[in-house]
Amino acid sequence: MPIARPAPAVTLDGFELRVLQIPLVAPFTTSFGTEAVREVIIARALTADGDGWGEVVTSAAPLYSSEYTQGAWDAALRFLIPALLAERTLAPEQVAGALHPFVGHRMAKAGLELAVLDAALRAAGRPLGEYLGAVRDRVPSGVSVGIQRDPAALVEVVRGYLDEGYVRIKIKIKPGRDVADTAAVRDAFGGIPLQVDANSAYTLADADTLAELDRFDLLLIEQPLQEDDIVDHATLARRLRTPVCLDESIVSRKAAVDALALGSASVVNIKAGRVGGYLEAVAIQDLCQAAGIPVWCGGMLETGIGRAANAALAALPGFSLPGDVSASSRFYARDIVTEPAVLEDGHVRVPTGAGLGVEIDPVALEDFTVAREIVRR
Repeated sequence: MPIARPAPAVTLDGFELRVLQIPLVAPFTTSFGTEAVREVIIARALTADGDGWGEVVTSAAPLYSSEYTQGAWDAALRFLIPALLAERTLAPEQVAGALHPFVGHRMAKAGLELAVLDAALRAAGRPLGEYLGAVRDRVPSGVSVGIQRDPAALVEVVRGYLDEGYVRIKIKIKPGRDVADTAAVRDAFGGIPLQVDANSAYTLADADTLAELDRFDLLLIEQPLQEDDIVDHATLARRLRTPVCLDESIVSRKAAVDALALGSASVVNIKAGRVGGYLEAVAIQDLCQAAGIPVWCGGMLETGIGRAANAALAALPGFSLPGDVSASSRFYARDIVTEPAVLEDGHVRVPTGAGLGVEIDPVALEDFTVAREIVRR
């Protein structure tokens, strides 16, 4: 259902974009590569009533997605921001419509929409969680564990996160690093909530290997096949007892409608950046909730800006599985907000302040900035 009480319109004076490069506490390895430094775009909406912050969750290279930092930077400066500034005054709910003529670039659109949304809600004194429809003041926190040197090393890394209090473990897999890794974690830690994420690393020819994972009583297997293989995902889902969860395939509400109609997934991972914004994310949650399909909130190594927004999203009623809203310290020794997300009894609190409910650390922001540009009307 639509947002119950829309946010007020804001008068846009301009936008500031920054590219940040933030060291990770440890390299993060998935089937598509290893990151040691998180490159991300931070957007700031400049309005007559104050500023708002958003995060464009692209990476430096188009490996996870076709979107990447320099492409998003160019699209935002050349097309998206001018289109928003041409509106002069608009409500957050109107951002998607203003940007609709431009095909793709969902992560860039999502970051700009969040910046406008934060500005509008800060001016109105409303928290993002309340606006989106949150029903919880904290959310259970899962952790995403990258591919390690070997299964023994993976077990030790997982042990550390369980000791910290994380309530769900997700391990990355790829061909050759799947059954043995999963077996090692399951054998070491018994019945912990456990799921695996393939990041599109397999094909239908690997169905027999993926079926071997059925014996580990997993919560789900996430995105085993390529993002455009929703027909093959439906075929695979009929071969497996483990629930199939779609991630990269779900780029919009329409994509979710198609996937559910085909039987391609029995669980959906919602990432606001991947689907074009938090309002589209709410629409997908509503669709899945009506269909009885559980959803959870995925992560893109967000800074404190995106992490606060994800906590608010994950507090909606349809998010019935623990998501990737981990403590900031999981990835960063130093975040760009003054009060980074922390783990409390296996949960992360939903910020209650106006807008995102977090404040920017200007020194950290400046220290990590490698490029900056301001566009005004």
